[in-house]
Amino acid sequence: MTNLNRRTLLTSAAGLAGLGFLSACVSNSPGTGGTSGEASVDSSLKIGASPVPHAEILQFVKDELAKDAGIDIEIVEYTDYILPNRDLEAGDIDANFYQTPNFLKNEIEENGYKFTAGKGVHIEPLGLYSEKAKSVEEIAEGGEIALNSDPANTARGLRLLESAGLISLGDAPEDALVKPEDVKENPKNLKFTELEGGQIPRSLGDFAAAVINGNFALEAGLKPNEDSIFLEPGEDSPYANLLVWRSEDDGNEYLKKLEELLHSDEVKAFIEKTYTDGSVIPAF
Repeated sequence: MTNLNRRTLLTSAAGLAGLGFLSACVSNSPGTGGTSGEASVDSSLKIGASPVPHAEILQFVKDELAKDAGIDIEIVEYTDYILPNRDLEAGDIDANFYQTPNFLKNEIEENGYKFTAGKGVHIEPLGLYSEKAKSVEEIAEGGEIALNSDPANTARGLRLLESAGLISLGDAPEDALVKPEDVKENPKNLKFTELEGGQIPRSLGDFAAAVINGNFALEAGLKPNEDSIFLEPGEDSPYANLLVWRSEDDGNEYLKKLEELLHSDEVKAFIEKTYTDGSVIPAF
């Protein structure tokens, strides 16, 4: 073989290898389509969610709706309220589905997250529960009340106690992150203890009463309509749960499709048929 032919062969081989490498890079780049009509890599979405009801709703979407929409959903369950946003910021998940607008606002202000929220999907009414009192009136003088320790839910819990007539927060603005020290009137001289939300149902017997978030109540086998002694109104609630993603992904067509599916007639019907006790209410 002549030197010219050898150089030509080596050049051709290198070119083919380069094309193969480039092809591999392109086929695995976000936002690019595969061959033969295959969906792009972005069609696979990893979504963080609380087990109940968020992961259950997502599982319905995955089983019944996602395939026709060209989306492959992986559900990652979380039992706390902090990690889902941290993991979203880190890029470990593509979106999360577990939080309310007031909680999200506080998280963004405290951590500088650049997140975008969709529209409200469902509402889980906050409830006051007790193993010692059968009504709000029966809560003992000086009783200890458990509250969720994250600032947004502490404030929401105090608002619930105010609605129940147990305390007054005076003229504090509705969106203020009120704390126990902001209580202006406390006729029963109640005491307040803040705990991690998921721990409260397990500790219910240690308190005169406890404010429990809907998802944690459901996970503990509590039925809000039957077991609570006072329940937050669901109608026109500002606490609808949202799908949240990084703002840099606002243009992701598959996240847009998932947001649409979560507000479909099928999902609304699923919520209404699955949670007949009123523990989960469609927000659309």
